[in-house]
Amino acid sequence: MTWPVLLAGHWTTLPTPLEVRSPFDDRTVAMTSVGTDAEVEVAIAAAVSAAPIMRAWPSHARARTLRAVAQALRADPDTFALPLSDEAGKPLRDARLEVERAAFTFDTAADEVAHIGGEVLPADMMPHGDGRLALTRRVPLGPIAAITPFNFPLLLTAHKLAPALAAGNPVVLKPATKTPLSALGIARLLHDHGVPSGGLSVLPLTRGAADRLVTDDRFRLLTFTGSGAVGWDMKARAGRKRVVLELGGNAGVIIDASADLDLAVQRVVAGGFTYAGQSCISVQRVYVHESVADAFAARLTAAVAALKVGDPRDPANDLGPMITTGDVDRIDEWVRDAVADGARVLTGGHKLSASMYAPTVVDNIPAYTSLCRDEVFAPIVGLYRFAKVAEAIAEVNNSRYGLQAGIFTENLGAALAAFDRLEVGGVLINDVPTWRMDSLPYGGVKDSGTGREGPRWAIEEMTELKMLVINQRLERMS
Repeated sequence: MTWPVLLAGHWTTLPTPLEVRSPFDDRTVAMTSVGTDAEVEVAIAAAVSAAPIMRAWPSHARARTLRAVAQALRADPDTFALPLSDEAGKPLRDARLEVERAAFTFDTAADEVAHIGGEVLPADMMPHGDGRLALTRRVPLGPIAAITPFNFPLLLTAHKLAPALAAGNPVVLKPATKTPLSALGIARLLHDHGVPSGGLSVLPLTRGAADRLVTDDRFRLLTFTGSGAVGWDMKARAGRKRVVLELGGNAGVIIDASADLDLAVQRVVAGGFTYAGQSCISVQRVYVHESVADAFAARLTAAVAALKVGDPRDPANDLGPMITTGDVDRIDEWVRDAVADGARVLTGGHKLSASMYAPTVVDNIPAYTSLCRDEVFAPIVGLYRFAKVAEAIAEVNNSRYGLQAGIFTENLGAALAAFDRLEVGGVLINDVPTWRMDSLPYGGVKDSGTGREGPRWAIEEMTELKMLVINQRLERMS
């Protein structure tokens, strides 16, 4: 099956083909095509031309389009979940949840359309302001460039497109070339449900062509989700446009002596191994109080050893493949290097096939190894011991990343200290940092990015605050 791309509001097949292959068994899932510099120019020119049309697009029409997309996603979820599972290697139950979360994101953005307003402000705080009225409103920025990664291709497309369109901005979106089908499916729904012509382009791009999304000054904002090295390089070259970056992490979790260990084990398994750990907020580093460390390690090891790995379309399986065989080789090397430096594998620690790695728990990982310091993006959790919560907080902070972190504790003081002192964008109490509600603000600090997603906060990034001051000249009205 060949999927066309959406270029300047028109469906077309481009001359350069793109084969989408399953990371599980390497079969061809579908064919689509890749845009070059010529297509990028068409998309940008269309977005510029469409900007005044998008700005005038009535609020009720924006909301109606977004709600129609949400309804279509819910009406036939497997139409979207099956291609998502095939192209990304995502277990089918996780793919279905991603469809529901994408629908929720579109609904939330539709709700936010009603709140893109402003304020009445006091303009008479000094005598020369007497008789004046100040108002603000938010107006669309204009053309937006969006780039999404492979791991949540449906959901992250929703997080780029829904708020941008809710605010009245035209968008050019480049999906990951490994997982373009989900974004093209969303584009079909938006096109069919009323996005103005030229207001949306969605197409995979060659590397050189994609660079235009970063450097072209006709874009007013670049929103990127992906690796830190790529994201910060983009920001350095983006010129005067706004830049929102949602980048990587090596999320830390603290298990205090007072924690409910059964809850902590259950949530760490979910947070560390869902989608083979290929999430920027996947649990990576678990700091456990020394008084409960052995008990926690034994329970976690047993739970992880029981996970089933295999065909992502088989609902009995908990994990599927990693996105590339190169990633399997990388993480296998990282584990072997850590073991050589004194780490101890409690379960897993080996390849299951060229595309799958065994769910793994590793103890006593040296802090200088890649397995601790870098983003593993794999089904691996590392265990570390601490004596005082303050020490654990300091160790979680001892990272160039700062996306989200969690703490399991019944001690209110420990919970508040974690919230106050953890250097991250979000703190979870009695839960793992992998938890996310798509209507809430989401983003990180340090190398984990800048700006916030979640429709309400993304809309703020994608609009400009504009002020009006009226001199009412009351003395002339009498």
